[in-house]
Amino acid sequence: MEKRDLAQIRELLPGEPELARLWREHQELEEELERLKALRSLTPHEASRQAEFKKRKLAGRDRIQQILERRR
Repeated sequence: MEKRDLAQIRELLPGEPELARLWREHQELEEELERLKALRSLTPHEASRQAEFKKRKLAGRDRIQQILERRR
């Protein structure tokens, strides 16, 4: 995300419960994806989870962008 978006997210978090939830989930998914990325190879289950996490992260990011656009 762009610095401008990150600044706006930090500003809006206290008054936007949905944004706070989405941002927390985004951070958790990022951590899990980084953990999986660090593995030498992925089992089929891990690869499936990685794909699922990426989809969820992208969907959450899209919703975060919608919230930010609405507040601009």
